[in-house]
Amino acid sequence: MEHLLDLIDQYGYIALYGLLALGIVGIPVPDEILMTTVGTLTIGDDPLLHYWASFAVSFSGAMTGMIISYCLGRAVGKPFLYKYGRWIKLTPERLAVAERWFCKYGLWAVAFGYYVPGLRHFTCYLSGVSNVNFFRYLAFAGSGALIWCATFLTLGHLIGRNAPVLLHAIEPYLGMCAVLAVILAAGGYMLYRHRRKKRASSVDPE
Repeated sequence: MEHLLDLIDQYGYIALYGLLALGIVGIPVPDEILMTTVGTLTIGDDPLLHYWASFAVSFSGAMTGMIISYCLGRAVGKPFLYKYGRWIKLTPERLAVAERWFCKYGLWAVAFGYYVPGLRHFTCYLSGVSNVNFFRYLAFAGSGALIWCATFLTLGHLIGRNAPVLLHAIEPYLGMCAVLAVILAAGGYMLYRHRRKKRASSVDPE
């Protein structure tokens, strides 16, 4: 992690953009810890980085990585990924897990997959492999990236220097939190639909 911070210290926003783009593509970059650490660098009267500029650069880097992953998945196809993906940590076992998520949740797996370490890389490739409409993909990927960047950058900014240590402690539970978020969102949507249907049926037709 220290060498990544050295890059940011030396090259600033350019390094932040490149690291997040490469992290999404599959290069091993500790994205969450990096983002919270960047958040701590936005604190103070003369910070190394500025919050809103860091947010814009982080979002751009994440989206660049997601677009590259989508295009690669669409260009090379599933057999190629299963055969050669291990070179960028896309092992067949991880791809199989991501594929089950993708088949079950569709593009929601792209949005919520940001919060599951190791999953966000694969769902992007699988979206391309599945020939998902590019603009629909951008909508879900962009929503997930926006919330993810805001969450971890703000966490570092508000909690301060101890934020990366705290995140490292709870990192094993991020997947559980993402699943819980999906369940809560689905439950809320189903409750909304049920109440709307019930309200409509209670109105007598004229």
